[in-house]
Parts: sequence; C-alpha cells; structure tokens
Amino acid sequence: MKIAQVAPLYEAVPPSLYGGTERIVAYLTDALVDLGHDVTLFACADGQTRANLVAMRDQAIRLDPIALKSDLAAHFSMLHEIRRRSDEFDIIHFHIDLLHFPFFESIAHRSLTTLHGRLDLKDLPEAYLRWSMYPLVSISNHQREPLKSANWFETIHHGLPEKLYKLNGRPENPYLAFLGRISPEKRPDRAIRIAKRAGLPLKIAAKVDVVDQGYFQQFIEPLMDDPLVEFVGEIGDEDKNEFLGNASALLFPIDWPEPFGLVMIEAMACGTPVIAWPNGSVPEIIDEGQSGFIVNSEDEAISAAQNLHKIDRWKVRRMFEQKFTATMMAENYLRLYWKIRTGAEVLSHRAVLQDRAS
Repeated sequence: MKIAQVAPLYEAVPPSLYGGTERIVAYLTDALVDLGHDVTLFACADGQTRANLVAMRDQAIRLDPIALKSDLAAHFSMLHEIRRRSDEFDIIHFHIDLLHFPFFESIAHRSLTTLHGRLDLKDLPEAYLRWSMYPLVSISNHQREPLKSANWFETIHHGLPEKLYKLNGRPENPYLAFLGRISPEKRPDRAIRIAKRAGLPLKIAAKVDVVDQGYFQQFIEPLMDDPLVEFVGEIGDEDKNEFLGNASALLFPIDWPEPFGLVMIEAMACGTPVIAWPNGSVPEIIDEGQSGFIVNSEDEAISAAQNLHKIDRWKVRRMFEQKFTATMMAENYLRLYWKIRTGAEVLSHRAVLQDRAS
C-alpha cells in the first residue's frame, strides 16, 4: 500500500528533545516500512526515517533560531504539496489536528486523521460537525468524550519500538522520576511534595516552554530548593532509558484530561511502574497493581511509593510488549487503512455507475 504520513512541523520526526505527536509519527512510519509498505513522510528536513522523506521545512519550527516565522505559512505550503501529489497515495494519514479539513474535502474518503490533543475546547464541536466526512482516530477512549458524535472509526493506542528501551529489573540508587513538561496541568508541584513527604529523591527531566516560565519561576523553582530534588532539564530519547530505567517509579500526577500520556508506556518499556492520577487516558494505560498504581491523593501516592516492591518490573515490561509496541500500533492502523480504502473503492465504483447511467 502507498501511504502518506503528514506530521506537524513544530518538531523533528522524531524530536531531538521533547515532543509526543512527531515521535509517534516517526515510530508508526518506520513500523509501516518494516511491514513492507511504501511510505512517504511529509515533515521537516531534520527528520530521521526509513520512509521517503519529503522535506517541507529546513528545520523544526520550535528549535529554529529565527525569531520571526509563520507556522501557518509552513503548514499551508505543506498541504498544497500534499494536495498536488494526492493521487500518488492509497491513503493520506494526517496528524495535524483539523488544519487540512477545508482543503481535502473531495478526497476525505481516502484519508485518515488521528487526533493527538485535548478536545474539550470551544469551537471544536461545530468544526467537526461541519467536516464530518473525515474518518477520525482517537488515541484513547476518554479523549473522545467531548466529541462523542464525531466521525470516530477507532481508538488506537500509541506504541514504541520494542527495542528502543531496555528493562532494568533492579535499579541501583533508585529515585522517583518526573518526565515531560513543566506546566500547571502536569502538576510538578505534586510530584515534589510527594517525594519530600515520602523522603525519597526526585529527579525532574522536563522542558519549560516560554508560556510556562512565569509558573516555573514563581511556583516550582522555590520547591526545588531541597537536597531530595534534582532538576535535570529537557532530555531526548538517548537519555530516557537510563533516566526512566533507574527510577523506582514514574510520577504522573496530572490534573487535566490527558489524551494518552506517552511517558507512561516509555516507563513501562523500562520495567518502571507508574504512579498516576486517574485523569484522561490513565485507567486505559495503567493496570492497577500490575504496571503501577492509580491514586486520588498525595497520601495515596505516598502509600503507593512505599509499596513499589509489590510490583514485578519484569511483568511491567511484558505488559508493554503485549499492548504498546509500534508494530502492534502499525498493524492496527493497517487494518483501518484497508477498511477505508475498500470503502473508497466502493464509492468510486458507485460514482462510475452513476456517470454511466446519466
């Protein structure tokens, strides 16, 4: 099958540092190539892929040192090129939210759109009603809740390359880990309080966006003035195995409707259990008492941290292998591609018959 993958241009594919959507696009694209398909990736030039890369920008927008730039212009140029070449592909798989909707209506039946972000935003219901012809994929069942009437075809959970991370069955000098982004909804303040109250070291590997600088300086930096807390900063894939694998647990104390939470399965791939609040996708990803603990308060999180010895890290890794590999993700998408392609062929055949009849 000839497949086009359309990535956002904000990060490289995969990102060199923080970034979820582009990372999943990279893993999916390579897994599809490994399964024998002809894949073309539309992304930034600094991407690394086994597919045919069509470079739509010289580098990722976020790390571009040029201060004045237009993300809309870059994405619209990419959409123009994809539309021009659309007949080359059996299916076009978009990962850019709904940005393409006004431009691909006539071939929506040969497309698939995976939504990677939160959907509880004003104006979205009207837009998805207006462009209801597009087949949609959610990355968790919970993600769908604000848009239950949208044109959902399936929920497909994210997956990671099986060999990307290695199991660490017995970490030396373990600590609690917080990995991701410093922001109010990610609740690094909870993570710090949990570690301090439990008397356990905490390492924070996170990026701080410009919009979150004030929050970081006012609310988080003062809490880190403690020998138990170490701020590592933003890290990439090459550092995650050591960072997550050496942790006794990943703290995921979120306070928002997390669409998926890629860091949870990254930790699981290392055999590291997760202590998480039951928001968004968490109950779909974490099996209570098996791959981690789902808690409702800081007291429960502290109790969970004291009972991590009850979690079998080898079993955590096996649960990752059974549910969250890139190959499984790609196979799930392939089944959906074939379903959509078959439907497109039926529509095309009907159109030909109608033309002949008229």
